Amino acid sequence: MATETGPVTTVRPADVGLKRELGLVGATWASETSIIGSGWLFAPLTAAILIGGAAILDWVIAGVVVIVLALCHAELGAMYPVSGGTARFPHFAFGGAAGVGFGFFAYMQAVTIAPIECFAFIQYASYYWPNLYDSKTQNVTGAGFWVTIALMAFFTAVNFLAMRLFARVNNVITWWKVAIPIIAIIVLLFKFHGGNFTAGGSFMPGGVRGLFPALPAAGLIFAYSGFEQADQLAGEIKNPGRNLPLAIIISVLIGTVIYTLLQFVMIGAMPTDLLTKGWTGFSDDAITAGPFAGLAAVVGLGFLATILRIDAFVSPSGTGLIYTTGTSRISYGLARNRYAPQIFGRVDRNGVPWIGLIGAFLIGLLFLLPFPSWHSLVSLITAASVLMYAGAPLSLGAFRGQVPDANRPYRMPAASVLAPAAFVVADLLIYWSGFEVIWKLGIVLVIGYVVLGTSMAFDRQRPPLDWKSALWLPAWLIGLGIISWQGQYGGGAKLPPVNTGHIGFWYDMAVVAAFSLAIYYWAMYSKLPRDKMLALVAVQKSEPEPASNFE
Repeated sequence: MATETGPVTTVRPADVGLKRELGLVGATWASETSIIGSGWLFAPLTAAILIGGAAILDWVIAGVVVIVLALCHAELGAMYPVSGGTARFPHFAFGGAAGVGFGFFAYMQAVTIAPIECFAFIQYASYYWPNLYDSKTQNVTGAGFWVTIALMAFFTAVNFLAMRLFARVNNVITWWKVAIPIIAIIVLLFKFHGGNFTAGGSFMPGGVRGLFPALPAAGLIFAYSGFEQADQLAGEIKNPGRNLPLAIIISVLIGTVIYTLLQFVMIGAMPTDLLTKGWTGFSDDAITAGPFAGLAAVVGLGFLATILRIDAFVSPSGTGLIYTTGTSRISYGLARNRYAPQIFGRVDRNGVPWIGLIGAFLIGLLFLLPFPSWHSLVSLITAASVLMYAGAPLSLGAFRGQVPDANRPYRMPAASVLAPAAFVVADLLIYWSGFEVIWKLGIVLVIGYVVLGTSMAFDRQRPPLDWKSALWLPAWLIGLGIISWQGQYGGGAKLPPVNTGHIGFWYDMAVVAAFSLAIYYWAMYSKLPRDKMLALVAVQKSEPEPASNFE
C-alpha cells in the first residue's frame, strides 16, 4: 500500500449538464429522507421478535457500522463530487472490470428501493382498503400492484422538477418524516413497561449468536440505507467539499438516535399480556400488519394511530421519491463511465437526467412481479447494498495510495485502520445475510456483467477493463460464498438449511475477517497505477468552476 509520487493532482472529474442547486439542508435531507423510510415502520417489531430486548443493542451496533461506512463515503464524495458516486469511485480506482460489478450493484440497490417503499405504503394502506393487501399470504393483491405502479409513476413525475424545486418538496416531506417518529417516541414513553425487555425470561433469547443475523434479516441495515444519497447527488450540491461530508455524517447521527429510541419505545410500550410467551411467541395480527400504528391503537392512543397511518403514506413515499432521484443519477454515472448507453447521460434544460428517470420507472416495475412483499425483498437488497458499500473503503484505500496529494476537503481519521475495518464489517454483514441470499447475489452479478458488458461491446470509446486490477473481485465473491456455505447462517426458510455449519460460531467470523483483510490488501496491491487512474479521471475531468457555483 505504498503511496505513489508525482506532480500534485489537480485533475478532477465533473458532470455535464447538472446544476449545483442543493445546499447543506437539502443535501442532508436527501440522505435523511432515504434513511427514515419504511424501515422504521416494520424493522423494530421484527427485530424484537427475533432477539427480544437485545434489539436495542442491534440498532446501536448497526449505527456504528453505518457511521464507519459513511465516513468513507464522506471523504470520497468531497474529493470527487460527481453524481452517482458509488458507481464511479471503484471505476477510477480499479478500472472497468471491477467498476462494472460495483456499478451494477449500486444501480440494483437503488432501483429496487422504490418498489419496496411502495409495498410498505400498500401494507399500511390496507387498513383503510383491505383489498390492496392479503394479510394471510403477506403479499399485495392485483389491486395493490396497480396502486404501486401509480405510486412509482408519481415518483417519476415529481423528479422532472428542477433540483431547486425538487429540494423544496423533499425538505417539506423530510421535516414531517423526522417529526412524526419523534412524536411517537415521546407519546409511547408514557406507556412504558420495563419488564418487556426480559419478556419470556431473557433479555437476549437467541444469545449473542442471534444478534448478528438480525442486522440484515430484521431490516436494520436496510433501514439505515440511504445515507449515500448525498454522494449520488454530489454533482448538484453547492460547495460539496463542505456540505457533502456534513450532510452524510449529520443524517446518519440523526437516524441512529431516532431508530434506537423507536426500538426502545416499541419494546417498552407493548402490552404485557401479548408477551406471555416472550417476544419469540408474539402474535397479534393488528400490530403485525402495521406495527407502530397498531401498537398505538391497542394501547388506547387512537389519535397517534391515525397520525402514524398518515405518516405510513408519507414516509415511504418520500424515500421512494428520493431513491428514484438517486437511481437516475447512478445511471447517469454509469453512462459517464461508458458502462451504460450514452442516452442515460442526457439531461433536460432543468439539469434532470430524464432518460434515467424513465429507466428507473420501467426497471423498477420488474421487481413488482417476483417479490410481492416488503419482507421478501429486504434481505436481498440489504446484501446488495452492503456489496455496494464495500466499494467505498476499497476505493478510499486505493485513492490514498494513488493520489495522496489530491485535494481532500474531508479526510477520514485513521483511514489506514478504519478503511480495512469497514471492509471487514461489510463482509460480515454479507455473511450474516446467509448463503441463501449470497448465491442469489452471485446470479445477479453475472446478469449485471452480461447486461453492461453487452452495452460496452457497442461503445467504441469504452474504457479498458483492466482485468489484472480486478482479479481479487471474483476471488472475493466466490470465497465469501464458500465460507457462507460452510458457515452458520443459511438465510432462508429451507429445511434442512442449505449451509453445512462446518465452521463453528465465532470461528466463522474470524475466518471472514481474515479472508476480508487478505482481499483488501490484495486489492490495494493490484489497484490501478497512478497514471492509469488519473487517465480515467481525466476522461471526465472538469475545468475550474466559477466561484459562484459553490456559494
